[in-house]
Amino acid sequence: MANLEYEQKFYEQGLFLIAGCDEAGRGPLAGPLVVAAVCFPKDFHHDEIYDSKKVSEKKREQMFEIIKQEALEYHIKVVTPKEIDELNIYRATQKAMEDLVSEFKTVDGVLTDAMPLPHVSKDVIAIVKGDQKSVSIAAASILAKVTRDRMMIEYGFKDHKGYGTKKHLEAIEKYGVLDIHRESYGPVKKKKMEQFTLF
Repeated sequence: MANLEYEQKFYEQGLFLIAGCDEAGRGPLAGPLVVAAVCFPKDFHHDEIYDSKKVSEKKREQMFEIIKQEALEYHIKVVTPKEIDELNIYRATQKAMEDLVSEFKTVDGVLTDAMPLPHVSKDVIAIVKGDQKSVSIAAASILAKVTRDRMMIEYGFKDHKGYGTKKHLEAIEKYGVLDIHRESYGPVKKKKMEQFTLF
């Protein structure tokens, strides 16, 4: 159960509009990175909003709708494989979070899942395992994961969502690299080089 411990640190300073940021899809070999940011009313809490990786798909879908209804404001950004390859995954994640924070009408402080945001002018607290400790970050993790999973199912990646499973690696070996793959990631890069040398 994610709590309000870190939101409270801002409340004690008279700062009440707190945006929580998180992402889904840093590790996969294919598909976009999805980043989300959520700002709830002061003291908002929900027992079932928690780290998206620890919550069932059915529960995530339910919480996705509740978060959108209860949030004062939320934003979701999709980062393409091409952008990931150009920037690297760390910077692509960081930049997307910085961009999202700038989209809020007003925000007093920012909480992230272990990601410093040097280009954000507001106070930022980067929390290790933040999606298990802050309801705002946990909510962002759910918005990001549900959005990404829905996209990957549409792409035909229902079983592995783009992660480097045995089945996915075998498919890359058999069919080659697709536009949806991240060419800077090891197994994809290796296969791309093999394809290149063939021609």
